[in-house]
Amino acid sequence: MKQRKIPLRKCTGCQEMKNKKELIRVVKNDEGEFSLDFTGKKQGRGAYVCPDTECIEKARKNRGFERSFKSSVPLEIYEALKRELEKNVK
Repeated sequence: MKQRKIPLRKCTGCQEMKNKKELIRVVKNDEGEFSLDFTGKKQGRGAYVCPDTECIEKARKNRGFERSFKSSVPLEIYEALKRELEKNVK
């Protein structure tokens, strides 16, 4: 049997290529609204980050999401990412 190709994406924090399913997707839709996408199916431009607080902080400091979306990202998105991580850890 043929092996399926595993889709890889780059984390905006640590800049490492990882399996798409291991990362959290942040989406900017056509109206300019940001949201978290855990299914990977929402419409819009997406950027990925590891489910790790260090990677989220690195992405905020090196402005990884801003470069991906070519616009400023509200702090609420970073806070929402951290809250989701806390939920998943417990």
